[in-house]
Amino acid sequence: MNVVSPGPINTPIYGKLGMPAEAVKGFEEQMIATNPMKRFGQPDEVAKTVLYFASDDSSYVTGSEILVDGGLTQL
Repeated sequence: MNVVSPGPINTPIYGKLGMPAEAVKGFEEQMIATNPMKRFGQPDEVAKTVLYFASDDSSYVTGSEILVDGGLTQL
């Protein structure tokens, strides 16, 4: 079994958490400031990683986790 672990990804979920717009903006700014790549990931970046695991290119890969988080967990 392989796992894809996304970090902060630019999706509409952050606006649907019921938080005031100011709080969402503050959260986004904090995540960008602490992320080594200084940005949110894009959904297609996660999708490409999933596609790799679903392809024959990963036929001999097992028990792996790929972090798609811009280096956030490496801090």
